[in-house]
Amino acid sequence: MADKSEAALSAQLADNAVFHSPVVHTPQAGKPIVMAYLLAADNVLGNDSFRYMREIIDDGANMAMLEFELQLDDIQVNGVDIISWNDDGKIQDFKVMVRPLQAINKVWDEMGKMLEKMKA
Repeated sequence: MADKSEAALSAQLADNAVFHSPVVHTPQAGKPIVMAYLLAADNVLGNDSFRYMREIIDDGANMAMLEFELQLDDIQVNGVDIISWNDDGKIQDFKVMVRPLQAINKVWDEMGKMLEKMKA
């Protein structure tokens, strides 16, 4: 049985959602794979230092950009989530960009470990 965060995420995602990772060169399509990536990202990045710094929301275009930062071990991570949703309010596209290079490398390593754990 899914926990509350998984159930809430599932309710927010469109069946045809697409995820664009900062470390995977191809878009990841479909609700199950997008859920896996977002849950893994929450496990890797969702520590006590995570905070959104800015948000730009365009309801007319069904799009938002959210700038975030966090500390991951000894690396200061800065990134942007670009999210679009359909007319039903379900997320249909989620793109993440991360900087600097050391942060991308750390996220890639930690996300890989988390996704492998989730497969098992």
